[in-house]
Amino acid sequence: MPALIHGDVTLFESTIILEYIEETWPEPALLPKTPAERAHVRMLEEVMDTHYEAVTWALGEIHFFKRATGPDADRLTAAAGEQLAQAHTWLEHHLSTNEWFGGSQFGYADCAIAPLLNGAAGFDLGPKADTPLGQWLTRANARPTVKQTQEEAVASLGDMAQVGDLISTGLFKRQYRDHRLEWMVRSGGLDIVVDGVKNDTIRFVWPFA
Repeated sequence: MPALIHGDVTLFESTIILEYIEETWPEPALLPKTPAERAHVRMLEEVMDTHYEAVTWALGEIHFFKRATGPDADRLTAAAGEQLAQAHTWLEHHLSTNEWFGGSQFGYADCAIAPLLNGAAGFDLGPKADTPLGQWLTRANARPTVKQTQEEAVASLGDMAQVGDLISTGLFKRQYRDHRLEWMVRSGGLDIVVDGVKNDTIRFVWPFA
């Protein structure tokens, strides 16, 4: 769960964090100028935060936490790869010939898209390097803030095996919510959900801790 601590303000949820950053530090602006352009980048952020994130999250369930193994893991990974490829085509359409998703300036949508594409790339399912989207990701990763965040994310993966062991014992529960749950059901992972509920190794959003 992404979190932001700024003085006595503590926030979670990536959309809320992006909006807080934009309102707290309005210069340089993350959002473009016109209402239509702003709506467009917010739409991109929403798709990434729901549909795309559900796929990369599911890949973590399979490969880090071993919810599926063998042929089942291969089948679910193949489904994820097909869906991510479709998403990449969709993103390229919205990128068009622009340098960034908001136009000529790195901004709101780029902040939302870069970490999730890097997450997919970690499973060898990111955009191809020679495509417009792959070239966009190279530009994004060259930015110092994106580079630092990506390095921190990669470094955190070293603990994943330990967390996976904790999940198998029920001491750590992964959160299933809306699009994540939908992805498992429609992509052939319903047994994973049923087993998680039966063994008490998954949790849902409510109640808040």
